[in-house]
Amino acid sequence: NCSMVLKTLHFITRPLSDEEGNFSLAYIITIHKELEMFVKLLRAIYMPQNIYCIHVDEKSPKDYKAAVQNIVNCFENIFISSKRENVVYAGFSRLQADINCMRDLVHSKIQWNYVINLCGQDYPIKTNKDVIKYIKTKWNGKNMTPGVVQPLHMKHRTEVSYREYVRSGTSYVYPTKNMKAKPPYNLTIYFGSAYYILTKEFVEFTLTDARAKDLLEWSRDTYSPDEHYWVTLNRLNG
Repeated sequence: NCSMVLKTLHFITRPLSDEEGNFSLAYIITIHKELEMFVKLLRAIYMPQNIYCIHVDEKSPKDYKAAVQNIVNCFENIFISSKRENVVYAGFSRLQADINCMRDLVHSKIQWNYVINLCGQDYPIKTNKDVIKYIKTKWNGKNMTPGVVQPLHMKHRTEVSYREYVRSGTSYVYPTKNMKAKPPYNLTIYFGSAYYILTKEFVEFTLTDARAKDLLEWSRDTYSPDEHYWVTLNRLNG
């Protein structure tokens, strides 16, 4: 019952300031469990001028998927990713889930400024207005994807070929005995957070640029590629 969802959970139904109304954020939320936690997170970050892409793990139970769909159906600016992955922790599928949402978001009618990715166990400690002010004053026109040149103890993640294992409720990433080729375009690999705040222009670049596409393909058999992909692309010249 959508009217009950909106009223009982006190979802915000109008922009709380002109500044917020004129600065839309996109969110990517990857979830696979704990429906109540997801609803609490969504309620905390929801604004009618924003847009939300929810990636539900393809391995999640049917009743969980149905419950998420029922909630999403109550909002015009929330949708479930058109392509869903069997997400494996530290696997390429985790990065692919974000990219699937990005492909949907760039075709959205809502003109968003930045995208923020979250997981179902996240929770904000700042208001929507706080986030916007921080972006505008500290990072205006830039991406937040912190990192450093790949440390020596992390080199194995991109030097050895890894594979995802998904079967009968068990999933993990394991190393093979194969060594990987050097990164395309002789790129320097950086290492950092899998979580980011990115401009729409940068997202469009990552989805279309040949270097970004080739790095993505090269990253398919790396360990936790979301921890090097965004931060490496953000450090390309120009």
